Amino acid sequence: MAAKAWVSQQKPVEEVFVRNDAVSVCMLINRRASTVRVIDFRAGPSNAKRLFVQSFAKREALHKVYTLVERDEVATWLKLGFAKEGNIPGFYKRSDAVLLGCTVWSSAGSVDPGDPPAQSETRIVAAKASSGAPLSAAQEQMERTIAAAKKWAKDGQAKALPSAKVAVVNEPESRKAVGAALRSGRAITAFEAFGRGVDRRYFSVTVRGGFELCASTESQSCFANAYLELLQGPRGEGEWLATTSALGALCDALSSDGVVSCFSLAPSDDVFLAAAFLQNGFRRTGLLAEHLRMGDRRKDAIVWSRKLANPSDE
Repeated sequence: MAAKAWVSQQKPVEEVFVRNDAVSVCMLINRRASTVRVIDFRAGPSNAKRLFVQSFAKREALHKVYTLVERDEVATWLKLGFAKEGNIPGFYKRSDAVLLGCTVWSSAGSVDPGDPPAQSETRIVAAKASSGAPLSAAQEQMERTIAAAKKWAKDGQAKALPSAKVAVVNEPESRKAVGAALRSGRAITAFEAFGRGVDRRYFSVTVRGGFELCASTESQSCFANAYLELLQGPRGEGEWLATTSALGALCDALSSDGVVSCFSLAPSDDVFLAAAFLQNGFRRTGLLAEHLRMGDRRKDAIVWSRKLANPSDE
């Protein structure tokens, strides 16, 4: 059978389908962030699949390739050269999802498609930790952020949070905020699609004192999960308290809508944002190497996860 490939969506995320005798995948390309998520329709490791993913990323000049799978598929992607970078508890309502990734492009040049994908910092860290060797620079950065954030969160427990109000906004209104954040270089995301066949909603959370946080969720009703995206992180203690309150209000809104679990990504060097997640009951469940693009810089992303309800109670 000859290979079939087509693009179903040009912006902001392209869906490229490739199907032939050896490969059946959907590639979700985020041009802004220079990442691609692989959705595999044919289980099992194969050299053809590995070569295709590598050569595709090289041809498209993409920096990071990642996938999200159930636990029984992890071994397949490890054999293809990917590294386990994190997990999302309760993503499939009663089971977890695992994030695996690899970097394939850098300013120094591209990786030859015949070579195995580069290992992420997380995989290298795991190997070093098992041998008692020092942590990598990426892991050390995350640990410093978490330690500082825990102190902020502990001190913040004694401070009264300002009230926050969540309002649903339309996409055009949200895009204005995204454009401004991108121009400033502070945008963590541009609210691009993470998955297929999902529901996307946009929110404006206003906090007493004139603070406003733009956010968006991508959800799958069948799994009762939500990917929660905050457009920007807080600047200073004042915005940290407001962001903490806004994040709590968003979680309450998601819970009232029947969402069982949610997750979010944040720069690994953002102490104030990490403290906001910690104070709202989120747990760190992964570190995605070079996953975010903020301005002209790439940053590692901490995976923050929280179960909002116990699915067995439903």
